[in-house]
Amino acid sequence: METSRPLAVEDVLRVNGSRRFAAALAAASPFASLADALLTARRIWLNEVDVNGWLEAFAAHPAIGTTSPTVSKWSKEEQSAAISTANDSTAQELAEWNAKYREKFGFVFMICASGRTAPEVLAELKRRYANRPIVELEGAAQEELKITELRLAKLFSSETAAPTTSAEGHISQPDKAADRMRIIGAHLGAPPQPSANKASETTGSLNRARPPITTHVLDTALGAPASGIEVHLEMWKDVSSPPSFDNKDFNGWTTLGSSITNNDGRSGQLVDIVDDVAPGFYRISFNTSKYAPSGFFPYVSIIFEIKKSQTTEHFHVPLLHSPFSFTTYRGS
Repeated sequence: METSRPLAVEDVLRVNGSRRFAAALAAASPFASLADALLTARRIWLNEVDVNGWLEAFAAHPAIGTTSPTVSKWSKEEQSAAISTANDSTAQELAEWNAKYREKFGFVFMICASGRTAPEVLAELKRRYANRPIVELEGAAQEELKITELRLAKLFSSETAAPTTSAEGHISQPDKAADRMRIIGAHLGAPPQPSANKASETTGSLNRARPPITTHVLDTALGAPASGIEVHLEMWKDVSSPPSFDNKDFNGWTTLGSSITNNDGRSGQLVDIVDDVAPGFYRISFNTSKYAPSGFFPYVSIIFEIKKSQTTEHFHVPLLHSPFSFTTYRGS
């Protein structure tokens, strides 16, 4: 989808509550396509927004399960599955764990809740509660980025974007912000735990919380996640002879896993959760013919390489798809 209208800061604050992020993304607009906007948003969020900006964005979100009239329409939509599947017992437990989480980390539990039930959200909250604070801060920032991507797609799908009047466009009171910064400052200054290698010290943990290779699909024509797309992950099995443009052998790939994208456009687990992913060449393929039978591309395959120096890193390889074009990027 194309736009010729520059984004206003008020528009972007509906997407992400960080004023620094909103100002930078608005200044970079207009964008030729949603894909361009998403790439710019990711760069700004990960490279230009500091911890203060992250916390400001977190503060714009209500706790999962909140039903206050001040909660914005987008937050209600994103939490609809969780709220509709929460019985009295689950809702009470969710509220208690939300409070415990905020007390430990100093900010609201961040999760891209679209399509997730209350038991799923609660299980994830409990799992992440055990994280080291610096690891959880980075994880929360990644969840905020997922929400930002979805909301940016919604913003592009609207003919006009009205200025925000919801609580999500406002920042928290100065005393609360100062308290959050005090807690985060203490976390960032905490000594690292012992680890087996320097790469693990960078990530903060030897144990991954998710598979090393993940993906999601965004329908850029609709400005919405693409659900129901078959996804296959393969690895080139001949380490002595890497795939090349001149190599005509199409039987050199071995399947690692497959899944179907959910309502959030995200695939299920494609590979085992391991500390060190095997270096080599990988191919991730999407069966777009069933999703968009009138489109130009019956399927999309993306080949990428994981080097020996990158085995502890995470590789998020999304697909931004429309009937007549597609693009991708290396996420985190």
